[in-house]
Amino acid sequence: MRDYIRRLLIAAIMALCVSLLFLGGKQTEASMQDSQAIKAGWIWPTDGVVSDTYGTRHGTHKGIDIAGSLNSPIVAVEDGVVGKSYYSKTYGNVVFINHPNNFVTVYAHLNNRLVSEGQEIKQGDRVGTMGRTGESTGVHLHFESHQIEWTYDKKNAIDPERLLGNAEVGVAVKGGMEGTSESLTASTNVKGHSAHYIVQAGDTLSSIALKSNLSVAKLKEVNQLKSDLILPEQVLVIQN
Repeated sequence: MRDYIRRLLIAAIMALCVSLLFLGGKQTEASMQDSQAIKAGWIWPTDGVVSDTYGTRHGTHKGIDIAGSLNSPIVAVEDGVVGKSYYSKTYGNVVFINHPNNFVTVYAHLNNRLVSEGQEIKQGDRVGTMGRTGESTGVHLHFESHQIEWTYDKKNAIDPERLLGNAEVGVAVKGGMEGTSESLTASTNVKGHSAHYIVQAGDTLSSIALKSNLSVAKLKEVNQLKSDLILPEQVLVIQN
């Protein structure tokens, strides 16, 4: 009798394990399908060059950085409602947008915020302009995407590359375009009157200024740099 009961228990446990594996597979498949569906509809939030990716800085960087020109337009990647619009010590001027597909997007370091809390937003609407407010080393947009809600520990963060497309460092992106990107060399003309230079190891402002036929003072002015400190993979705007 005991042997019979033991066999029944083993069979029940095995059946439960198989069911859990099946459900887990279904959830993963559904999650991937949701990401693909969203990716097909989202647009890039601004023009510029990807200067940092998700998961860098020992895993603490929970978004992507897009470097560009001061006051470049920042647009909503999808329809939604503004959840927050305020100034943060770290994010600087920042806008949070809640989307109907249970995603939240974050637009940080803005020079100006153009929307207010509770405002309904359509895809492509301007939400602000690119800047370097808050804890920022240069003019860029810090963009994040979160599932369900944004939390302080960013436990719901998801790599924006899964939703926007290729977001490797050095890739040029076009705001308002769906999944549009192209690779850049170290110095490439992106707009009619400006170019972007990705800082390499060993570069100094003086060496970059010399190669670009600009003065150090001009480089600092264009990029709103307060010191001569620059970091590898930082993107500098160079005016022709």
